[in-house]
Amino acid sequence: MRIIIYSYNYHPEPIGIAPLMTELAEGLVKQGHQVRVITGMPNYPQREIYQEYRGKWYMTEQKNGVTIQRSYLRIKSKPNLIDRLLLELSFVFTSLPQALNGWQADVILLTVPPLLVSLPATLLGWLHNCPVILNVQDILPEAAVRMGLIKNKLMIRALRAIEQFAYRSAHTISVIADGFVENLVDKGVPSQKIVCIPNWVNVNFSRPLPKKSNPFRIANQLQDKFVVLYSGNIALTQGLETVIEAASRLRHIPQIVFVIAGEEKALKRLEAYCQKCGADNVLLVPLMPREKLPEMLAAADVGLVVQKRNVISFNMPSKIPLLLASGRPIVASVPVSGTAARAVRNSGGGIVVAPESPEALAEGIVDLYHNRKKAAKLGYFGRLFAVEHYSFEQALAEYEALFSEVVATSCESPSLGMLPKLTSSESIIDI
Repeated sequence: MRIIIYSYNYHPEPIGIAPLMTELAEGLVKQGHQVRVITGMPNYPQREIYQEYRGKWYMTEQKNGVTIQRSYLRIKSKPNLIDRLLLELSFVFTSLPQALNGWQADVILLTVPPLLVSLPATLLGWLHNCPVILNVQDILPEAAVRMGLIKNKLMIRALRAIEQFAYRSAHTISVIADGFVENLVDKGVPSQKIVCIPNWVNVNFSRPLPKKSNPFRIANQLQDKFVVLYSGNIALTQGLETVIEAASRLRHIPQIVFVIAGEEKALKRLEAYCQKCGADNVLLVPLMPREKLPEMLAAADVGLVVQKRNVISFNMPSKIPLLLASGRPIVASVPVSGTAARAVRNSGGGIVVAPESPEALAEGIVDLYHNRKKAAKLGYFGRLFAVEHYSFEQALAEYEALFSEVVATSCESPSLGMLPKLTSSESIIDI
């Protein structure tokens, strides 16, 4: 098959959806398919175009058999709401010429957010007369509204209209967790149109490694410490202040050290908060290159997953499969009835504590500090669960089967005219 992956993020960006789409594209090539990736100039998580890509409108690269077609992005390091909208619009308008510059696809996989990209991807599907699979990594604008990031009611209505359009025009919608299915069905999307394929982890790359002689531990003088690790995006949805306050409460146990790895600008903000809380047991480090990620994860005794209590319940952090695969127990400070909590509990690889509660987070960490056998057991069962449920090979096979089925059914009868129309009342949430 000829497959186009329309993804705002891609290699060499180290975290988020970029590594996943990179692995999927390259995996499909190894299976004998042709793959083009339509993406922007790399900028995440620094929110700055990488040096070697600056000053360019378009660039085409080849990597591991994948054709990567990049386009200009208007990006600001400290974006306000208008800047974010202009960023999405810049990708909408600049990516379409790249998408049209190449062979005709049999199927298009579109990742959202950003939501506006559904417009050029749908147009491309019409022009190529091929189905579009909408891969939903987060549900917007709902998530942004709940977090208070979008308050303008006119903009909310406009984004909801685009959301309806995206669901209506897609041949199939793939989601990453069961909670997404419930949300979409509640909005009137037919359940038979939705397929759940969890985000994966390369269990051969992210794997249990010995802590003894671990390069990350040695480099940061952590050889004899009980390391509590958070690594990844530092945004409003996480609330890393809770981690710092928990660390402050555990200063009386000198063996426990918290490590937070993230984008450097965000770390500067956290550094000020550490000083305010007197949390001198927190080590702030920049994100590791992806090839060194297994070493850093292996340096941990506990991995953290953190969300605020008002984070929408179906959100599924990609770091959960990653931590499970590394064989390290998870302490998840997340909404107790949400998708993340359910995933941690079902895996048997961690414990769930109340979100935005430094006391509960500190108690969960101390519990594993004093019960090393329990921690080891959680790590063991988490690793088994990751291998059985989150392996890349399994996800690749499911995507390949989905593409084949969608292409076959779309050839039998065009589906766009058959999709039910969603009314505004079916898609609007209370604000």
